[in-house]
Amino acid sequence: MKKRVFSGARPTARQHIGNLLGAIDNYVNLQKDYDCVYCIVDIHALTTLQDTAQIQNYIRELALDWLAAGLDPHKSIIFVQSHVPEVTELHTYLSMVTPLSWLLRVPTFKEKAKAQPDNVNYGLVGYPVLMASDIVLYKAEVVPVGEDQLPHLELTREIARRFNGLFGETFPEPKAKLTSFPNIPSLISSGKMSKSEAGSTIDIAHTAEETTARIMNAITDPARKFRKDPGHPEVCNIYTLHKYFTPAEKVEKIGVECRKAEIGCVDCKKLLSANMNEFLRPLREKRSELAARPEFIKEVLADGADRARVIARETIREVKQKMGLL
Repeated sequence: MKKRVFSGARPTARQHIGNLLGAIDNYVNLQKDYDCVYCIVDIHALTTLQDTAQIQNYIRELALDWLAAGLDPHKSIIFVQSHVPEVTELHTYLSMVTPLSWLLRVPTFKEKAKAQPDNVNYGLVGYPVLMASDIVLYKAEVVPVGEDQLPHLELTREIARRFNGLFGETFPEPKAKLTSFPNIPSLISSGKMSKSEAGSTIDIAHTAEETTARIMNAITDPARKFRKDPGHPEVCNIYTLHKYFTPAEKVEKIGVECRKAEIGCVDCKKLLSANMNEFLRPLREKRSELAARPEFIKEVLADGADRARVIARETIREVKQKMGLL
């Protein structure tokens, strides 16, 4: 029997190429060897998204990106978190056995509280408990994460271990499947591509023209002021992006030519634009086809929720029984 994988993404903006290379491609590959549960975690989004007018649109866009990239609703359960309300019920039960001190030590809470001092809500503090509920509700044994996310998964393991110790063996302690998440650079800063930094991303849903425009406006080597100046590709975001979308031998050639000032930033950007658009072309064509079938997207998410709920109801029945609530 295949082990079960759980992972989710927050619908707080459109997905970008960093999400595609870092998570979505991995989701697709995991379908071969695991029983996969992929969740659009809309309740999680509410901890930081105060303007919810676009959340339904983001949910639809995220589902389109996943399906266009290769997530198969026949192989995986694909659904929206709030469509399976058992997760909030389990969140309540697990909150009764999770010490507050565990939650306050989570680095993400401190970061988010600092970033949004006027909205340090209970949901922000309890976020790890809801995350744990997402995972253990479906008795997932494997969670794909990068090394920076290991502390969050360890807290889920601690919560599962504490519940099992108090009420009897119920949840598997989920193990990390360490994944290499490439650091896709921002187009406008020295940081990584981020939904929270306007203009820093190439969205999966962008047209070829939009992609080209963003690349042509992107920053390059800050020390290279003129075309004749030798470049420093190791500090250039455009050169870094070439490594993901341009054949390796051509990337090396670009590096050599840049250092000798034989290629300018504009030419380098044009080459990246052409390669990236060619890479994304089949995905975007599939996405366009799916976007023309909105009822199909609704059916996929509804069917996914129905299948997820079968697992969730059985877990809740077991939890309530062991806690003496049945």
